[in-house]
Amino acid sequence: MIKLEVGEKIGAYRVVDFIARGGFSLVYLAENEDGQRFALKVGDVAGGGRYVTRFLEITDVRQPEGISPDETPAEAIFFRHDGVRIDFLDVHEIDELILNENMLLKGARSPNLVDVHECFQHEGRPILVMDYVRGKTLRQKIRALEGIRLNWFLTIVRSLQAMEQNGTLGCHGDLKPENIIVKPSGGVVMIDPAMRADERGVITTTPHYNPLLLRDSRADVMGIGIMLYEILTGVLPFDEVPWQYAGREQGGETERLSLSYFLSYTPPKELNPNTPEPLARIVYRCLTVAEYGLPELEEDLVDFLRKG
Repeated sequence: MIKLEVGEKIGAYRVVDFIARGGFSLVYLAENEDGQRFALKVGDVAGGGRYVTRFLEITDVRQPEGISPDETPAEAIFFRHDGVRIDFLDVHEIDELILNENMLLKGARSPNLVDVHECFQHEGRPILVMDYVRGKTLRQKIRALEGIRLNWFLTIVRSLQAMEQNGTLGCHGDLKPENIIVKPSGGVVMIDPAMRADERGVITTTPHYNPLLLRDSRADVMGIGIMLYEILTGVLPFDEVPWQYAGREQGGETERLSLSYFLSYTPPKELNPNTPEPLARIVYRCLTVAEYGLPELEEDLVDFLRKG
């Protein structure tokens, strides 16, 4: 595992600060010789998601040795013939996924997706160099009780559709408040798309925001619905995630009944009486309607914003 110190030189960059940790990576702020700022992503083997707190202290500040309360790390999902397995990644698997993320970001240019500049080797490990995006994560804005704008989600939906239509990115796959940055200008940028190795059936995603472990654009629709629910109510709709049959064929009666039971949730209006009914319908469709995709979500958001 590579741990960097402030002031340390790595490649053409000098480490300025620690930014955040993910399930399987550490991210640092760094500068080049011209003073330009970048985010350096370094693979980490501490585990992710439900495993991470077994090893690390929960702290109120961001540091490599701990995990702060505003971070929800992704987990490694292995899709197999008999279902899914949530497990650790070894160092070689982590390096492979970071290399794949480099290729993914290189091919999926969008003003609303973090840009990658290069990927270089340090002590035999890949280091991903990305834009440093100034601003606050949606998680930080939620915790600070700052105003949340539906226009941010509309921008994300349109950007995802554009990348899906031009074939550069089928889905983000890990949309959650930690992975959306709102810039001071009000623009939004998605970071950390689900790292994936499709030929081996591995993806890193966050089951609380992708409880069915979807690997297409429906994962993003469901993630947006869950975020809207969380913003409206202060809680998540599903606790026991992922769904026990996620990743399997869902043709049997047992699976259908199980899915119906799993997708039942407390209506947002019961937790927040001020919830607008059209917004509650958007959440319902995002979470439960399999045919509800990005185009339908865009149409409903536009309609709600126009009437609001």
